[in-house]
Amino acid sequence: MALDTIINLSFLIGAVLFVWGLRLLSSPDSARRGNILAGIGMGIAIIASLVMDIEMPNDASSPNNYGWIAGGILLGGIVGYASARRIKMTAMPQMVSVFNGLGGACAVVLSLAEMLQYYSSSTAMDNGQFFIAILTILIGGIAFTGSMLAFAKLQGLIWDNTLTLPKHNIINIVLLVIILVLAGYVLALGTAASGGLLFMVILLVLILLYGVSFVVPIGGADMPVVISLLNSFTGLSAAAAGIIYDSQIMLVGGILVGASGTILTILMCEAMNRSLLNVLIGGFGGGASASANAGDGSQVVKEVSSSDLAIQLYYSQTVMIVPGYGLAVAQAQKVCKEVDDLLEANGVDVKYAIHPVAGRMPGHMNVLLAEADVPYPKLLDLEDANSALPNTDVVVIVGANDVVNPAAEDDPGSPIYGMPVLKVWDAKHVIVLKRSMRPGYAGIQNQLFFHEKNKMYFGDAKESLGRLVTELKNL
Repeated sequence: MALDTIINLSFLIGAVLFVWGLRLLSSPDSARRGNILAGIGMGIAIIASLVMDIEMPNDASSPNNYGWIAGGILLGGIVGYASARRIKMTAMPQMVSVFNGLGGACAVVLSLAEMLQYYSSSTAMDNGQFFIAILTILIGGIAFTGSMLAFAKLQGLIWDNTLTLPKHNIINIVLLVIILVLAGYVLALGTAASGGLLFMVILLVLILLYGVSFVVPIGGADMPVVISLLNSFTGLSAAAAGIIYDSQIMLVGGILVGASGTILTILMCEAMNRSLLNVLIGGFGGGASASANAGDGSQVVKEVSSSDLAIQLYYSQTVMIVPGYGLAVAQAQKVCKEVDDLLEANGVDVKYAIHPVAGRMPGHMNVLLAEADVPYPKLLDLEDANSALPNTDVVVIVGANDVVNPAAEDDPGSPIYGMPVLKVWDAKHVIVLKRSMRPGYAGIQNQLFFHEKNKMYFGDAKESLGRLVTELKNL
C-alpha cells in the first residue's frame, strides 16, 4: 500500500474517532470513553501529519523539525497532564477557558508564521490564502484574549465593572469597524508590498485588544454562554488554519468544534429565553449589588434543623435535588450522593434537576454528579424536572440560586424576567442549603428564600450534608 494512501486512511480514521468521541460526550456515562477515543484520533492525525513530511524533500527550504515538534508535544503533554490532575472541579470552567484561548492562539501563530514567510521573501501570497490567514488571525485572536479575560472573570481576578467603559458596546462596534477596514487595507496591500508587515502588526494588536473589549461588558452570569461561543471561535480558527495548510484533519476537527460550540451556544440562549445579541450587550450579572424587588428587610426567613430535615426527607416519597455552583465550591457532590443512597435505601425516589446554565460552564453539574457516580437516568433536564415538581414532596437546593428564582416568573422589573427556571415552588416543600442570604452570581436577590413553602438550612454545603447524613443514619 502506498504511503499517501496510508496517510489518507489515517486521517479518515482520526476524523471518524473525532465524530465518534464527540457523540459519546453527549452522555456523562460515556464521556470519558469519548475523550479517550478523540484523543486517540488526534494522536493518529499527528503521527500521520509527521509521516507525511517523509515524501517532501528534506532541504533548507522545507526542513523537518522533528526535534522541535517532539519537544513541543512533550512539554505540552506534561503541562496538560499536571494541570488536569491538580485542577479542582470548581475551577474546571477556568481551565476550559484557558484551553479555548490557547487553541485560538495556536491558529494565530500558524497563520502568522505562514504570512511572515512571504513578508520576509517579498513574494506575493495567493489572495485566497491571504484572506483566510487574516480571517484566522481575526477569529483566533478574539478567541485567545477573550478567553483569557473570561478566565480572569471566573477566577475572580477581575470584576465586570473594573474595565467597563461608558457606552462600551458602541466602543466595541467602532473598534470592530476599524479592524475590518484595516484588514481590508492589509489584504489589498498583499504580502509583497512594503509597509504591509507594519500594518499587519497594528491589525494584530487591535484584534487582541478587541478580544478583551468584546468580553468586558458581558455579565458574569452569562459566562457559560461566552465560554461556549469562544469555543466555537477556536474551532472556526482551527478550521481556517486547516485551509491554509491544506490539512483535512484540521479542517474536520475545527468544523466539529465550531459547529458543536455554535449549537450549544444557541441552545443555552434558548434555555435563558434570551437572544445571543442580548447576552453580548446585556451586561447581565456579575457584580451587581442590588436588584429589583430585593425586599424591604421585613420578610421572614424560616430555618430548619438537621434532625427535622432528616425526618422530613426520610419519610418522603419523592425528593428532588437541585445542584448549583455552591455544590461545586464545597466539593459536596459525594456527600450529596451519600444522602441520596440513604434515602433510596428507605424507598425514597430521588432525582436531580439540572438547569442548562447551572454552574459556570455547559454541563458543569452533569460532570460534577458523574464524578460522584450518580446514575445518568436520575438527572432530569429543565422541562422534565418542571413536569415532575408538582408531584415532588421535598426539593433540596444545594448551592443553586438564580436558576430557581421566582423573579423570572413574576417580576417584570428583574433582569432575569422571562428566563426559564426550575419552578421549585410547585413542590410541596422546599429546602435551600446556603451559606448566607447573599445574592447569587448574578447579583439578584432570590425571593424564594422568603417563600411560604421554603426553609433555609444554613452552612457550608459539605458540612451541612454531612450533618444530614449523620441524622439519617440515626433514624
